[in-house]
Amino acid sequence: MQIRHHLLVRLWMGTRGIVNPRACADEECAVSTSDIPRGSATSTRSAGSLRLDLLGIYLNDHLAGSTTGTRRARYVADATRGTSLGDVLEPIAEEIEQDRASLLQIMGRLGVPARRYKVLAAGTVEWAGRFKPNGRIIGRSPLTTVVELEFLRLGVEGKAAGWRTLRALADTDDRLDQRQLDELLARAERQLSTLEELRFRKAQQVFRGRP
Repeated sequence: MQIRHHLLVRLWMGTRGIVNPRACADEECAVSTSDIPRGSATSTRSAGSLRLDLLGIYLNDHLAGSTTGTRRARYVADATRGTSLGDVLEPIAEEIEQDRASLLQIMGRLGVPARRYKVLAAGTVEWAGRFKPNGRIIGRSPLTTVVELEFLRLGVEGKAAGWRTLRALADTDDRLDQRQLDELLARAERQLSTLEELRFRKAQQVFRGRP
């Protein structure tokens, strides 16, 4: 199967440092860092003091996780569309997609290439995970939504940890945008709060036999 390359749309959300991308809708979610704009050194902070060999591995691992999270968030939002849960998950799925695009932009500024094999492997793992039966062979089990919400919450926790790491590095490297990372971290914390509330409420409904 021929791999199609998805271009990153360089559209900022107003004056915010969060990228608004086109949807990464199918298995070939890899985006080359050649499509991502490079930052310019305009502050008094230094550049080039980071261990980019190790940071590159770290960021590509986060990109793989972000790919999995983006696809799963979209899948769950689509599966619950038309419900009160789906109404809440839809904007979160869009934000998670935007966060992935922001990560790619950050990698581009640092000169870290996206490793396509990791991205494709992550997409395959996410797709395979959809077939976990959770007590039913046909149709969605009530437990499925609980498991999916926990999966999304864990993914956002990992994403927030990544933003915290980069925010600390931004204090001494002008290729990292401090304001952008502050906004990304604040948004991840809001996502965590919402997902935990949804997860807890759904778990109580399922395990207590409530409609």
